[in-house]
Amino acid sequence: MAATFARSKERVEASHSWLLHSYPYKETSLIIEVFSREHGRVAMVARGARRPTSALRGSLLAFQPLALSWFGSGALKTLHAAEWQGGVAQLAGLPLICGFYLNEVLLKLLPRQDAHPALQAAYATAIRALSVAQDGEVEPILRRFELTLLRELGYGLALDKDAHGSPISPTRHYRFLSGRGLLLDEQVAGEQGVPLAGSSVLAMARGEFADSLVAQQAKHWVRTMLAELLGDTPLHTRNILRDLHKL
Repeated sequence: MAATFARSKERVEASHSWLLHSYPYKETSLIIEVFSREHGRVAMVARGARRPTSALRGSLLAFQPLALSWFGSGALKTLHAAEWQGGVAQLAGLPLICGFYLNEVLLKLLPRQDAHPALQAAYATAIRALSVAQDGEVEPILRRFELTLLRELGYGLALDKDAHGSPISPTRHYRFLSGRGLLLDEQVAGEQGVPLAGSSVLAMARGEFADSLVAQQAKHWVRTMLAELLGDTPLHTRNILRDLHKL
């Protein structure tokens, strides 16, 4: 494989990446989906990765920074080498489920081979924060990542202005309507949408979610926008999180 990698014109060396998903392929290999800083979401085959003696076996770790090298011109690349970069504690408990949620959202919404360096940086920040977070600290981490995701996918909103370009007032009340944006309550009388206090919108713009009202409204708003993007596609990890919350 080393000779093939060296000869390939379509090769990538030591790309900073995160493993999003893997599943068995043939008898000894894996298909993996990774999130690369320079190349976005990439699918590749890790040949022989399931063999006990494979050098890849101990390196392909979820929620750990990796330096990956691969080659190939088709949609499915071939993994050449993987080097664990370390420095992140293993996720456990609720933060682990939240990590799987982030991976599932990326897999379902992020197009393949579409680079989003800012989103990858936000993912890395979220994973590092989850690795040291207590159960009660995960919601702000998720909201900050979700807002970045929406912005990177072209669905983010200017959180300092309403749909007419007027500055958000902390003392006014707004409503988010799909396709129209943020509007003052009195401008959309009788219509549905997501109710939002101006103070909550400005807090979200600052990345502050400690206040219970801000946290509640941010969650409702972000989940509404994600639901539009996902359509009928279910998020399995969200159902798990919901069941855990009930318990």
